[in-house]
Amino acid sequence: MRKIRFGVIGTNNISDWVIAGGRQDERFELVAVCSRTQERADEFAAKHNIPHTFTSLEEMAKSPLIDAVYIATPNYVHAEQSILCMNHGKHVLCEKPFASNAREVRQMIEAAQRNNVTLMEAMISTLNPNFGIVKEKMKDLGTIRRYFASYCQYSSRYDKFKEGIILNAFKPELSNGAVMDIGIYTIYPMVALFGKPQKIEAQGIVLHTGADGQGAVNFQYDDMNATVLYSKIANSSLPTEIEGEKGNLLLDKIHITNTVDFIPRQVVGQGQEQANIPHSIGVPLDKSPYYYEMAEFMNLIEEGKQQSIVNSWENSLTTLEIIDEIRRQLGVHYPAD
Repeated sequence: MRKIRFGVIGTNNISDWVIAGGRQDERFELVAVCSRTQERADEFAAKHNIPHTFTSLEEMAKSPLIDAVYIATPNYVHAEQSILCMNHGKHVLCEKPFASNAREVRQMIEAAQRNNVTLMEAMISTLNPNFGIVKEKMKDLGTIRRYFASYCQYSSRYDKFKEGIILNAFKPELSNGAVMDIGIYTIYPMVALFGKPQKIEAQGIVLHTGADGQGAVNFQYDDMNATVLYSKIANSSLPTEIEGEKGNLLLDKIHITNTVDFIPRQVVGQGQEQANIPHSIGVPLDKSPYYYEMAEFMNLIEEGKQQSIVNSWENSLTTLEIIDEIRRQLGVHYPAD
């Protein structure tokens, strides 16, 4: 079995989780980390038993030690760093959001095509086994009339924000904000299931830094509507629901789906009565949620495929086109635009 040698760019919590998921697949070999300072690179390398460290991304990208990179740096450098690595023949798994805007996503796709490498957005929601069950079960819902998703999580960084300390999560100069951080978890699955909407109507709260704190967005499709809620300044325990004429699917959480219930529509009349009792159809996750995206990415590399069918370039591009329009309507602008 051939090992796939990874370098990690970025040393935050998400990198810890992705490494843990990757190590549940025996093909994964972590050989290098790149950080802005040698001290931080050494600290992260010691924590994860990584043999090589870099403080220059270009040196890492050129290195023959590495086959692929996982990028978990601030949003505003995703495109630049991904393109640099692809130009040196490296396969790239880039954390969501793929880039600052749709224009940058197009540049990333062009670089992948030009260099004949694999490029995938690290969106865990759609590679979760339970998301596959949702896609398969949707045929039993009849005509689908609504998609509703909510991901509202009060950010610990918002307390600092209210004290006048502006951390990265609320800095538009880093292409950050609620829709990019957690709103994308409600939008990307919608795109993966239903494609691009015909109409977008967004409302939200924009903070004094220019970053959005929360949003509510309505989407119009041919025969259905969709609504998503997201927030970094309030919590919500609302589930996600796909509503059809013959029944509904209820997901506990859209970003990491642990349970899926099918609720058939109650039928009354003609001497029959069918109660709308939920039926659990989900499966327990036997591995880290991050294992599934790592396994998908390594499968693509092994099979010589440039993109995922699930986390496809089209889905990533459409999602950023939608987010661009949401930001336009809310008046949220990034220097990267």
